[in-house]
Amino acid sequence: QVQLAESGGGSVQAGDSLRLSCEIHGDIGSKYCLAWFRQAPEKARKGVASIHTGGGMRYIDDSVKGRFTISQDNAKNIMYLQMNNLKPDDTAMYYCAAQAGAAWDCLPAVIRDEYKEWGQGTQVTVLS
Repeated sequence: QVQLAESGGGSVQAGDSLRLSCEIHGDIGSKYCLAWFRQAPEKARKGVASIHTGGGMRYIDDSVKGRFTISQDNAKNIMYLQMNNLKPDDTAMYYCAAQAGAAWDCLPAVIRDEYKEWGQGTQVTVLS
């Protein structure tokens, strides 16, 4: 069983940066999809980025492309979401998620919101 724990959220000004971390507890090996989702108040949850543990194949949603970067530290079992030039529209609860699968499964699972393991979330608030 995989357990996930997010950290790094906070309240910042527009234009600032934050780095979210997701500690992964459990052996996920090289055949797992990891992803970041976010959910703003009264909006549906949406995936913003994913990465595969086997080779780092990445996906970044168009809404954050050029500002957000997803990465992983396999040695530490941590996934990161570097968020630069934050905007008020980025305000949301951010969740990390994991799903066993091949690299080509990661993006479809994001689009269909099919990830099985979830963290508790970390709040990001961007003030204008």
